[in-house]
Amino acid sequence: MNAAPPVLLSLYIAGTTPMSARAVVNVRKLCDKHLAGRYQLRVIDLVDDPGKAQLAQIIALPTLIKQQPQPERRFIGDVSDPARVLLALGLHAALEVPP
Repeated sequence: MNAAPPVLLSLYIAGTTPMSARAVVNVRKLCDKHLAGRYQLRVIDLVDDPGKAQLAQIIALPTLIKQQPQPERRFIGDVSDPARVLLALGLHAALEVPP
C-alpha cells in the first residue's frame, strides 16, 4: 500500500488581525482533520516580511498555497469551508471517509 505524499502548504496572512487569526485556526483544523500526519504548514506573515508577497505573487489575503504534491494550487479568501478549500487545492480525496 502506497502512502499518500506529504502535503506542503503555505498560508500567507497580514499581522495579528482577527481575519488572519481565523485563517490560521481554520487551516490548522482542516489539516489536523483531513491531512493528519502528512502535512507541513508554514504561516508567512507579510507584515514581518513584505518582500515575500512579491516573490510568491500574492495579490490578496489570506492566501493558502499547496506547493506539494504538484501541481501548485492556490486558495484565496475565506478558508472556513474545508470541502471548498480541499477541492480547490486538488486535495478532495482527503474528504473521503475511510471504511
